[in-house]
Amino acid sequence: MCCLFGLIDYGNYFTGKQRNRILSVLAKECEVRGTDATGIAYNENGKLRIYKRPLPAHLLPMKIPASVKVVMGHTRMTTQGSAKRNRNNHPFPGKAGGISFALAHNGVIYNDLMLRREKKLPHTKIQTDSYIGVQLIEQKNTLDLNSLKDMAEQVKGTFVFTVLDEKDNVYFIKGNNPLCMYHYPKMGVILYASTEEILKSALRKLPFCMERPKRMEFSYGDVLKIDGNGRMETITFQTDMFLQEWYPASMGCWGYGMGTDYGMDNSYIEDLKSLAGNFGYSPEDVDTLLGEGFLPEELEAFFYCGEL
Repeated sequence: MCCLFGLIDYGNYFTGKQRNRILSVLAKECEVRGTDATGIAYNENGKLRIYKRPLPAHLLPMKIPASVKVVMGHTRMTTQGSAKRNRNNHPFPGKAGGISFALAHNGVIYNDLMLRREKKLPHTKIQTDSYIGVQLIEQKNTLDLNSLKDMAEQVKGTFVFTVLDEKDNVYFIKGNNPLCMYHYPKMGVILYASTEEILKSALRKLPFCMERPKRMEFSYGDVLKIDGNGRMETITFQTDMFLQEWYPASMGCWGYGMGTDYGMDNSYIEDLKSLAGNFGYSPEDVDTLLGEGFLPEELEAFFYCGEL
């Protein structure tokens, strides 16, 4: 359970100091979904920059240059790959067709190892399942709506991906995890976070007078592009219908419907948590994966075989 957050000030409404304030408050509110690491990506003078550290958001200074109007962020709760090794933290850098980009992900991808074998993707020291998104885009050697559609149709699991390229285009790939976006059309501003609760909590703490936002609505299976001038394009990808039944898009603000009541044998769950410790996983990791929709039998096979 990580958190995505960001700001698109295509109308140049805020000052640089105000944008830093917004990002700082928003990132701190995102700590409810992860404190192992925090990272942001933005463009400065035509160059994509990624700043990330294995720190909670409240310990990471948000000091972006005044000229930066688009920022993509992520707070991490570790499920795979140590956060102490900064390469495992989001956003991840990539390059496709000569265009540099950064990718962040919320969710769990369970077929990343299989895809690396099938697609003959290069070996990487990055240990997170999320990085498969970067590798699939790079293999296409193109970053656009269609290449992201193709990536989304290949990965299996729970996800929302955000991608920022060096031209200040931001892409949102909406799987079955939550995401909420507020649009302020008169101001020319878009703010987003993984949940509406986080977004509302952050807005209450901001000392700015802002217009009433319009909540942007689109569905599981959509790929949205927003350019640096606020223009939008959308296409759809073929969704995993099994997961769609478990994570109905109608719940909440691009939400999901599973809680922690798994309807499973509690003794089996406790045995799984004990087993997990033998393989370097915590009881909290088991709860997280069960909450993402994996079955106990799948987790048991994962601990023994190393693959979901």
